[in-house]
Amino acid sequence: MSKKIVVGIDVGGSTTKIVGFDRTEGKNKLIEPLFVRATDPITSAYGAFGKLLVNNDLSLEDISKVMVTGVGSSYLTKPLYDLPFEHIEEFRANGLGGLYLSGLDRAIITSCGTGTALVYAEKDKSPVYLGGTGVGGGTLVGLSKKMLGMDNIQHVEELAATGSLNKVDLKINDISKQDLIPGFSDTMTASNFGNISDLATKNDIALGLINMVFETIGMISIFAARNYSIKDVVLTGNLSSVAQADSVFSTLNRMFDMNFTIPENSQFGTVIGAALAGCEA
Repeated sequence: MSKKIVVGIDVGGSTTKIVGFDRTEGKNKLIEPLFVRATDPITSAYGAFGKLLVNNDLSLEDISKVMVTGVGSSYLTKPLYDLPFEHIEEFRANGLGGLYLSGLDRAIITSCGTGTALVYAEKDKSPVYLGGTGVGGGTLVGLSKKMLGMDNIQHVEELAATGSLNKVDLKINDISKQDLIPGFSDTMTASNFGNISDLATKNDIALGLINMVFETIGMISIFAARNYSIKDVVLTGNLSSVAQADSVFSTLNRMFDMNFTIPENSQFGTVIGAALAGCEA
């Protein structure tokens, strides 16, 4: 007896994420998401599909629906292994995936990828694309390559683990004796890299880069949330899994009375949303 598996695929330029929901018993049971890397989106999409089948002992007959999204999905013009598929807008997938992972009914979903995209998502309503910023993982990779001579985010993350912002960022208490927000002047950034010292180490610079990217993402998310009079912001995308994210966004939570959340499997938010869209029909 074949199963009823809805598959979601998020096709990037060289990395593809894939996930499935098992609906055999009428419920959406999540199949562990995974990703593959390849030199082009078509190769990575086929590779991800094959890996999902092998890892979960599935056959093509078990697949009831395939949903694809992502910047590389436009390269897919023919059925995958003779299975037809449906395209879903990435912003809709972001919204569905973010709410599912967080368990919230209403939130700003901030997708931290190469750049950063924001949507307002509410249960049983179509997500609203709010815009975003070009500051994201691509910014971190590019600046790290020029300033540190390395372009692997995991390596930058490891380097930043022992870094300090004291010789990198200008804080409020560096320029003012007034405690603008009681208890936070020593942590509030007045200027990213505004206090860069000749004595700053690569570790310090790595942390400064990560902090700058996350603070930028955090502030535009706060502005978006205020526009909708809510405090919940769900962070998804590859960048949300960087170790320093928790510290930066926890500080923003305290300073601005927000509720930034990085749920489990946050890096798979978009592909989970794509699969969920196929479960709705």
